[in-house]
Amino acid sequence: MSRLVAVATHHKTGTVWMRRVWSHWSETLGLPRIRVSGPGSVTEVPAEGRALLVSWNAAFPAELLDRADLRGMHLVRDPRDVLISGLRYHLIAPVAGERALHVPRTDLGGKTYQQHLNALPTTHARMLFEMENVHLDTLTEMTAWRYDRPNLRELRYEDLVRDRDMTLFADLLDFLGIDGAEKDTALDAYWANSLFGGFAEREARPRRVALHVQSGEPAQWETRMPRSVAEVYVERHNDALVALGYETDASWVARCPDEVETAALAGSKN
Repeated sequence: MSRLVAVATHHKTGTVWMRRVWSHWSETLGLPRIRVSGPGSVTEVPAEGRALLVSWNAAFPAELLDRADLRGMHLVRDPRDVLISGLRYHLIAPVAGERALHVPRTDLGGKTYQQHLNALPTTHARMLFEMENVHLDTLTEMTAWRYDRPNLRELRYEDLVRDRDMTLFADLLDFLGIDGAEKDTALDAYWANSLFGGFAEREARPRRVALHVQSGEPAQWETRMPRSVAEVYVERHNDALVALGYETDASWVARCPDEVETAALAGSKN
């Protein structure tokens, strides 16, 4: 069993889900949970005893990930769905937990990020603004990550959200050396907080989960990314899609719709 368990995600890649699962696991076991935010966090890791290390923007320093007493997971998602999910959330995100979206900015004429986003007149304009701002930060994180560490299990959100029999997550727990009652605790939390389990019904989702999640389905871009946006995405970021293994060329643009109803990206709270 690994002394240190690391969990790395990115914005809109299943972070709320993983946060709830691993927080429940560590709290049940009475393990310290340490939020890693860069090199300075290394000093916070206990010299003895087990601990859970988390970073919701994958900000683990290399010296920490290279430790022999650490195993972990890293979760990514199709960047096109990250863009769509991020836009929808940023249109309605509350101040609590998302303060950066609500700070007036001189480069936006005194508007906040959220105010500027909502003031843009078209879906095309909103998606392009999101694409080159918060989304670009997330895309940069995902492409900068090193994917060949043997002590880390690389996972895709698309696979986890289809993991209805929990085989994939159970295999991850085996890889992390988590077994017995501890494994049962993690599996129970995984099911209870999943969109195919405890949160299958919208009414069952806590407010924060409901704000973040509308459908959670993979490949939303095929119906919710206008072709005009896809054409720009190909020009600016297709190399990232290919590098992350989500595409091999630019032909995917043809699968996008000519138009997308505004309601599909309106930031509904339901």
